[in-house]
Amino acid sequence: MRLQDKVAFITGGGQGIGRAIALAFAREGAQIAMAAPNVEDMRRVCDEVRALGRRAAHWPLDLRAAKEHEAVRDVVLKEFGRVDILVNN
Repeated sequence: MRLQDKVAFITGGGQGIGRAIALAFAREGAQIAMAAPNVEDMRRVCDEVRALGRRAAHWPLDLRAAKEHEAVRDVVLKEFGRVDILVNN
């Protein structure tokens, strides 16, 4: 597994390309952190990632609100300890 134990943070990971990236990275061993406006979509993707045996977490984020970026960054770092891969989707 090429991404074993790497932490991937994906914005917009709840659907479409972001979902596909999250699942592909999880299949390669990555842990997945996601942020997007739609919590229900992210919850479903996190369930799919966990079904692959990987850790996953998500947070709501309005990408237009700069202060939210910092708050989500801080909680991701607290939860996962680091970010190895950032996908700004």
